[in-house]
Amino acid sequence: MEPKKITLVGAISMAVGTMVGASIFSIFGVGAQLAKQDLPETFILAAIYAFAVAYSYMKFGKRIVSNAGPIAFILKGFGDTVLTGTLSVLMWLSYVISIALFAKGFAGYFLPLVGLTTNPLSLGLTVVLVISFFTVLNFFGSKAIGKAEFYIVLIKLSILGVFILFGFFTIKPELISPSFDVSHTSGMLHASVIFFLSYMGFGLVTNMSENMIDPKSNVPRAILISIVIVSFIYISVALVAVGNLSLKELIASKDNALAVAAQPFLGNFGFLLISIGALFSISSALNATLYGGANTAYSFAKEGELPEFFERKEWFGTNEGLYITAGLGMLFALLFDIGGVAAITSSVFTLIYIFVMISHIKLIKEIGGNLFFLSLNLALISIVFIALLYFQWIDERTVFYGTIITFIISFVVEYLYRNMKNRKFIK
Repeated sequence: MEPKKITLVGAISMAVGTMVGASIFSIFGVGAQLAKQDLPETFILAAIYAFAVAYSYMKFGKRIVSNAGPIAFILKGFGDTVLTGTLSVLMWLSYVISIALFAKGFAGYFLPLVGLTTNPLSLGLTVVLVISFFTVLNFFGSKAIGKAEFYIVLIKLSILGVFILFGFFTIKPELISPSFDVSHTSGMLHASVIFFLSYMGFGLVTNMSENMIDPKSNVPRAILISIVIVSFIYISVALVAVGNLSLKELIASKDNALAVAAQPFLGNFGFLLISIGALFSISSALNATLYGGANTAYSFAKEGELPEFFERKEWFGTNEGLYITAGLGMLFALLFDIGGVAAITSSVFTLIYIFVMISHIKLIKEIGGNLFFLSLNLALISIVFIALLYFQWIDERTVFYGTIITFIISFVVEYLYRNMKNRKFIK
């Protein structure tokens, strides 16, 4: 019997659930530290970046139906080259680094909730335990968790809805009054390129296009609608958080900022509610990333093609990809703080986006679109990428070197593997 196809509503739900995942809970405090009272404006800027990239994804989605997503788009534009292979390895590593981000975010909410002191040792142990737990879960497989994803998304959106609804009534206007002096503007731009990460889940729609009803129509619709929904949620959450809690308190509690921000208008119940919502959300995102995205990306990077049944919940043939992915996720989580992990993840995703947009320019007669508008989008995202590297260099050289080493390792792995195994990508 043919598996049930994903509807437009289903695709939007998955994209929104992925975007409103760990990043809004785990790096919100980092954004507050950088953007201060300009945090709502930061999310507006990040949404503009997302729409710029989404333009190319929507155009490609009308023409190319492939669960390889962005790599299929790049393969179409550049052919089977070392560059394409390197970017496929980078796509897999982007999932690896995302796992690190989710694990760090989980620890940030879990430790205060159970009354444990947050320090490098407790953070490190929690990170190792949570990744190990989901690795074991994946080893045995769990259809129940896959089915529970929809309800987990519903729970976390409901919790954020309560946060937004009650928080709007107690916003202090003076706390959200924007400031556009040099220092604040620089912080807002810095935070916006990191929070670009919060919108990156829309690309998931292209990674399930083969399994969708009428993908050539529904992929572009799902991408556009999901970004609009998520933009509203993010901007609303930022207004409520910044408008109810002083910046000093928000920054001091950056590991679980949203939970602390809920206390002024919901009391200890709000702290508990948001903390539980964060743990649900982050667990969902970590499991989905390890269970699905990283699995498929690893298989594609290694074999050059997707397996016949994209949706099946197993590591294709062996568990080596599971162990490597989980192990590297732990390594990134232990080496870098949560802001650093977010910055590296953003850099990797943004580089892939740039090559998708270059492919779009090369294929514009076939794919369609406005060349001038596309060129502006490419220029904007290229500036975002340069800004990411610049802020890494200025603020934390370790993160900058981590990003560059990630790029170099991806190239070396692809070059050696291609020559040793004579692996070719199958269109």
